[in-house]
Amino acid sequence: MKRRSNLKVVISLIALVKSMLLIMLLAIFLGVLGYLAAIFLTVIAGQIIIKIINHQAFTSLFYLLVICGISRGFLRYGEQWCNHFIAFKLLAMIRDIVFAKLRKLAPAKLDGKDHGNLVAMITSDVELLEVFYAHTISPVMIALIVSLIMIFYLGSFHILLALLGLVAYVVIGIVIPMIVGKASGDKGLEYRNDYGKYTSYVLESIHGLRIVDQFSRGKKRLEDIDRKSEMLNYQNEDLKKLEGNFKMLSDICVSIFSLLMLILAYYLYSQNMITFDAVILSTIALMSSFGPVLALSSLAHNLVITFASGNRVLDLLEEKPQVEEVVDGYKGGLGDIEIKNLSFSYQDEKILDNINLTIKPGEIIGIEGKSGSGKTTLLKLIMRFYDPSAGEILIDHHNIKEWNSETLTKLMSYVTQDTYIFNDSIKNNIKLGKEASDQEVIEACKKANLHEFIITLKDGYDTMIGSLYQSLSGGQLQRLALARAFLHDTPLILLDEPTSNLDSLNEALVLKALSNNSAGKTIIMVSHRPSSLKICNRIIKIESGRQS
Repeated sequence: MKRRSNLKVVISLIALVKSMLLIMLLAIFLGVLGYLAAIFLTVIAGQIIIKIINHQAFTSLFYLLVICGISRGFLRYGEQWCNHFIAFKLLAMIRDIVFAKLRKLAPAKLDGKDHGNLVAMITSDVELLEVFYAHTISPVMIALIVSLIMIFYLGSFHILLALLGLVAYVVIGIVIPMIVGKASGDKGLEYRNDYGKYTSYVLESIHGLRIVDQFSRGKKRLEDIDRKSEMLNYQNEDLKKLEGNFKMLSDICVSIFSLLMLILAYYLYSQNMITFDAVILSTIALMSSFGPVLALSSLAHNLVITFASGNRVLDLLEEKPQVEEVVDGYKGGLGDIEIKNLSFSYQDEKILDNINLTIKPGEIIGIEGKSGSGKTTLLKLIMRFYDPSAGEILIDHHNIKEWNSETLTKLMSYVTQDTYIFNDSIKNNIKLGKEASDQEVIEACKKANLHEFIITLKDGYDTMIGSLYQSLSGGQLQRLALARAFLHDTPLILLDEPTSNLDSLNEALVLKALSNNSAGKTIIMVSHRPSSLKICNRIIKIESGRQS
């Protein structure tokens, strides 16, 4: 993971606020007025008390006091509304950006990624950025502007009072948050990373529940979850202790600087440099004006985790896709598929070495080989999930790197040995790749030998797959995947071990469905089972990444 300075994280996150600059400026304006109203509420109250002691009229001050009191609430509400509007609008934008990035990175850059970490990143990490957008950007500016105004106000009594105010604001608003950041170190980032790993472990435990029960490992798994949860709690407690200690430090500093202001003001009064009224008002003004800088100081702990989350999100957004999408590329149809001197390596491991193959339209080609020989990788290269390390793949005499990405995707259907099912109706699961009528869905299911099974269900095609998933056989799942492919109706169908998990009866049904619907289709089937390749016109053998 790339380690950025907090400043770089801040700059990158602020760059997203450009489109909402006017609302941000309005939030800052309302926030400044709101804090000034709150500060001068006490200052004006002090002036009224002085007037009362001196038996002077204070009607105009009283009206001003009422105005400050009432306007404070409205101004605070307006500032918070603007900040949260920006925050939640930007969070929605960031989620869109993250999902778009995931789509660009998939599948090559997401193979082997920790799915739990990804889930944590696109949910809680993005959500934690709300602290930055709603409670950091404008509060920082508000604290700066309000502090400058108050320094000038204190300076109207005496320059030394202004200098003391400046020191107080710098210590509480800048020095203490810097100490918090330094003391926290990488604890926030470690916590977010460990939280991602914990999420991944819980997801794996849920998805593998049947296997866990089968081997009676439920108790052990639960103990591991408890242990990891306790470790996260300890980390969170450390961060909370830091927060508490530095909050205490901030409160102590407020008391010390307030007392110093009183002492300094009284000293200046004793030297006849300011009036007694100035002693009272300057002390009250400083004591009332710590709100904005205290907000920054209290943010320091939350920002430790927020910056860690921002760092993780930025890592994803800055990651380069392995295969660049082509927008203005070739938009042709399926012709000859030519694989020339194709080699592919993953990191330092060579998967395929010098593969040569030509496939004519309408052919059914079988690719046979043991597990790990590179058969699946060859299909992924044809779909351009990856780019080859050497050689090229041509479709219709054009390198697939030159094809329009969307056109290339619409050219082929991919059926894997593991069919992913969404918690939706059977009909919607089959319509995944194409908006189709009910009749088209039925026709696709008939081609896949699945229709007879579906109509026996109580709700037919509207049956929710979630309640049915555990009872579906491997053959039924595989035929559902075929129905998707038939409905997608592409000229090229790629099959990756479509019968590896099936018994002979289900294998026969799947192969029959393929054979009966192969007219006008080019089919490439990968399998290590000779029985599955009987429908093929030709069989290409690959052993240890080499064509034999």
